[in-house]
Amino acid sequence: MLLIPFLAMAVAASALLAVAGEYGGKRRLVYAAKPLTTALILAMAALAPGAVSPLYRWAVVLGLALSLAGDVFLLLPRDRFVAGLASFFAAHLCYVAAFGSQLAGVPPAWTVLPFALYAALLLRILWPHLPPGLRVPVTAYAAVLSAMAWAALGQWLRHGDARSALAFAGAALFVASDSLLAADRFARPFPAARALVLGTYWAAQLLIAASVARG
Repeated sequence: MLLIPFLAMAVAASALLAVAGEYGGKRRLVYAAKPLTTALILAMAALAPGAVSPLYRWAVVLGLALSLAGDVFLLLPRDRFVAGLASFFAAHLCYVAAFGSQLAGVPPAWTVLPFALYAALLLRILWPHLPPGLRVPVTAYAAVLSAMAWAALGQWLRHGDARSALAFAGAALFVASDSLLAADRFARPFPAARALVLGTYWAAQLLIAASVARG
């Protein structure tokens, strides 16, 4: 399908415009390009040929739609961080459902350890900097983010194919993106954060969308 490569090129162009707008102070460009990029990735997942299953496809599409809502909440002039966090929390539940639908059972117990340790370390770094009202939501988010990556790993360990590898790579990049975002927002802001956060975020979503198609 020629439309999918076209959409992929449009994603790259829109993402570059969003990052340029962030660093150039062009808010209108960011308001247009940031949600457009996620919407284009959503279209790729919805139109991908030969989906591994209808449940997998539509769980990923719903996750992308909720991510798009999260993008919009985080763009609003009055910060809607908690609403954005809730949207992405629900998106990760959709990805857990997608990845979990390809499992025969619970992944091996040892596989959860790296994700649990990483979540604990991230919360240890963020905790002194989090407002009291955000500690419970951020802890819950770290838990569902780790569960999403764990489910992606379980899918890959079971199938060992290119499609499940794409999903796990996307999940790992999502963990990296959200960790960078949290560090920049709450712990130690750094100039390259916006480019790194957006780059890893859209790469993650693109890989998860690509995992819809049966390899």
